[in-house]
Amino acid sequence: MPKVSSKLAARVKETDEFNAEACYHCGTCTALCPMGYEVLPRKLFRDAMLGLEDQVKENIPQIYSCLLCRMCEENCPQDVHIAENVRALRKLINKEEFELM
Repeated sequence: MPKVSSKLAARVKETDEFNAEACYHCGTCTALCPMGYEVLPRKLFRDAMLGLEDQVKENIPQIYSCLLCRMCEENCPQDVHIAENVRALRKLINKEEFELM
């Protein structure tokens, strides 16, 4: 059973840079990723918004290896700011994992 963290979900909602609510999971971002990630960003953003902390943590290597090249957001039909969302997740992870709060 997935662990839900209301703390993570609340922090994601508080983050001004995070605008993944507009994503309707069309898959355009995944198809264009030069790294070939199947998880990032659509599933990752959904997991973060739902507070599925374990699933987000499982993807930490992909979150930090993302090139932030914005190829994924160039053709996003919903204008989701994917690179900014990844940056916002990195900040949240840094605060959580390295206790910089």
